[in-house]
Amino acid sequence: MVSIDTVYQKVLAFANKEQRGYITPQEFNLFADQAQLEIFEQYFYDLNQFLRVPGNSEEYSDIVHNINEKIAIFEVTNASISYGSILADDVYRLGTVIANGSTIVEEVQQDDILEMNMSYLTKPTSSRPVYVRTGLNTMDFYPSTYSFTGTCTYIKKPLKPNWGYVVVNGKAMYNPSNKIDFELHPAEETELIYKILKYAGITLKNKEMVQVGAALEQSQVQQEKQ
Repeated sequence: MVSIDTVYQKVLAFANKEQRGYITPQEFNLFADQAQLEIFEQYFYDLNQFLRVPGNSEEYSDIVHNINEKIAIFEVTNASISYGSILADDVYRLGTVIANGSTIVEEVQQDDILEMNMSYLTKPTSSRPVYVRTGLNTMDFYPSTYSFTGTCTYIKKPLKPNWGYVVVNGKAMYNPSNKIDFELHPAEETELIYKILKYAGITLKNKEMVQVGAALEQSQVQQEKQ
């Protein structure tokens, strides 16, 4: 994890230098959530890109390995699928679905079911079940009469970060009892700071802060992907 207070203090230090402007806790929390989501979603695009090129043999510098390590923080295993085939609210990407402890259930598209049911050879059975995603957190299983106890693996959404605070004499003071740290890998601290600076600069209409944040962010990305 990355300490949200550490990131906030560093962002304020950058922003207040040369009187660029003050970022309120409310603004920071909004920027923090956006920055974390952007970094998190980029993992999957980067993984797809780097899986197409050969990795290297160095244990700690293989890019694919490093991205998988960052994604693994959000992996949930052996999660129950509740009655009515409803998934957990925090599901971001669904992985393997297992029925009755040992049967892997294949995902198919809705239009595939029509064709599958037309043939005895492809029609879903209790030994060869399939499922269709019907919504963000719902799914239907086939055959429709299939009775099972289901589990799955999935990548969960990161929790919304929050710099907790209390107001004392009109000033926001850090309150760790109400904080939610970033769930990202510690290596992402620097990129979080740069992204938040960029967002803050846009809000404060400070071109210099936007340029500084964007330039530092780009430099960080290029360094990571060399």
